[in-house]
Amino acid sequence: MAVQENHDSASCRRVDNGITQVFQVLGKRWTGPIVAVLLPAPVHFADLRRAIPGISERMLSDRLTELATVGLVVREVDDGPPLRVSYRLTEAGAALEPALGELGAWAKTYLAEDGRCQEQFRR
Repeated sequence: MAVQENHDSASCRRVDNGITQVFQVLGKRWTGPIVAVLLPAPVHFADLRRAIPGISERMLSDRLTELATVGLVVREVDDGPPLRVSYRLTEAGAALEPALGELGAWAKTYLAEDGRCQEQFRR
């Protein structure tokens, strides 16, 4: 006996490949805050670490390397002494500003301090 599947076209939808790619790049912990700190101007490594409470030096270094690999961040060595390293967004990285602004506005409206959706929006 053949099994007949009952479903509508909505149940067959697939996630857009672009969305999958975006979240593969930006979906890792700390990546969003790093990009947000770099939006206005280049930032030295130590200042970047201070700007993001809770991130370890190793994690910051790893995320910056990943962002550089995909082409969103550029690492620049400042002439010394002292030798200092700064990071800036590429054109592609800076182009994230409107999207991150919209996500920030959404969070202010819908999320409580604990990161959960506010009760009045859970309907």
